[in-house]
Amino acid sequence: MNVIALSGTARTADDSPSASALRRENKVPGVLYGGAKNVHFSVDSLDLRSLIYTPSFNLVDLEVDGQTYRCILKDYQMHPVTDNVEHIDMLALQDGRPLKVDIPVRFSGAAPGLKAGGTLVQKLRKVQVKTTPDKLVNVFDVDISDLELGQSVRVRDMKVAEGVQIMNPEAIPLASIEIPRALKAAEAAAEAEAADGVEGEGVTEGEEASAAE
Repeated sequence: MNVIALSGTARTADDSPSASALRRENKVPGVLYGGAKNVHFSVDSLDLRSLIYTPSFNLVDLEVDGQTYRCILKDYQMHPVTDNVEHIDMLALQDGRPLKVDIPVRFSGAAPGLKAGGTLVQKLRKVQVKTTPDKLVNVFDVDISDLELGQSVRVRDMKVAEGVQIMNPEAIPLASIEIPRALKAAEAAAEAEAADGVEGEGVTEGEEASAAE
């Protein structure tokens, strides 16, 4: 499980003037929830890149005033124009306490449908799970080695550790091997040609002679 170290500076409870002043200094205000008390802090905006701009799910070791908290990024707000991060919410992890998180999905294996010219279309990029902190993973690997053209792998096909509950409906597809339009057209043309051949074989010699007269 990948863990990102983040260094924060303690601050007073969030108010508009102080938050604005922090942002002018390229600092991002944040709050850590889930512990004995909420912890208000600020971090350097550049330090958040590896946490926010990544497809992976990561744990965080947040250090504030000499104390380190194992936590996860729960939410963040961005400026609607500049896309700068304006605020982050962290959730402290407690041993044995279940939580719900979204974990990315990636696919492995050489699907026969891909070798036949199909295209892998990902329908769901993350799944929501309920589990304890010790069972968290960065990503779920899903095997697509058996997928043929037109087939899908679904939530129910995922293999997860005991104690991990997937919250998404089981029937939802994670990914499908779709048949490209050109391949469909080629198959339709081949079927039409085969059908014409069968119809031609059905004409008797007598019918051919009558047609000639």
